[in-house]
Amino acid sequence: MPASSFPLLAVDIGNTSTVLGLADESLALTHTWRVRTNRDMLPDDLALQLHGLFGLAGAAAPRSAVLSSVAPPVGQNYALALRRHFRVEPFEVSAESLPDVTVELDQPSAVGADRLCNLFGAEKYLGASEYAVVVDFGTSTNFDVIGRGRRFIGGILATGAQVSADALFARAAKLPRIALEAPRTAIGKNTVHALQSGLVFGYAEMVDGLLRRIRAELPAPAVAVATGGFARTVEGICREIDHYDETLTLRGLVELWASRESVGG
Repeated sequence: MPASSFPLLAVDIGNTSTVLGLADESLALTHTWRVRTNRDMLPDDLALQLHGLFGLAGAAAPRSAVLSSVAPPVGQNYALALRRHFRVEPFEVSAESLPDVTVELDQPSAVGADRLCNLFGAEKYLGASEYAVVVDFGTSTNFDVIGRGRRFIGGILATGAQVSADALFARAAKLPRIALEAPRTAIGKNTVHALQSGLVFGYAEMVDGLLRRIRAELPAPAVAVATGGFARTVEGICREIDHYDETLTLRGLVELWASRESVGG
């Protein structure tokens, strides 16, 4: 790929947060940032945000870009900001824009762009396995089942841990808001301890149980990879997860872009 394509900006826009990264000619991420997703920001606001991030890091402006969004109209506004202020035409991820990916859903176009990025990010973990399951801990927790040969087989959508906690606090006025972190023991000795046990250990058991069900339905072993904001909280607690990779989706965006460029865009 020509050096004139780099730095490459990768933008992963989620419902709660947006993760951005700059990649160099080796496709390695040289800078990463996480900011709050704000649906009220206009293209000029986002351009100022990008200028600020690049300036603080002493990074060069991007010469190409790839973006994934599950939060309209934020994706469109980032694309406009890149066109107007950086003269970059971003590649926007969708099932229709990836002819080398097979989406085995009833409605292939319904698959989220972030889940397609996870497919590319998980490829390096396949090894000798025919299947991988990416557990993406975000606003929702997505279980993405991926087959060798860039097959998106399907998955599970579950409520995110923070969403579950917020719903509990909203409906029970006397319960205190707590930090979502693992307590020392499962049996709680006070309200905070008991809540942390239920929310963290209970959530980890749900993840392990769903992974066991997925593996039982697949004809061959599957490697499980966790990513997303809550992944580090359950690291060492979930017994069914093999790898933790907090940059998997962002790196998947870079790999996805590179695979498209290698076949002529």
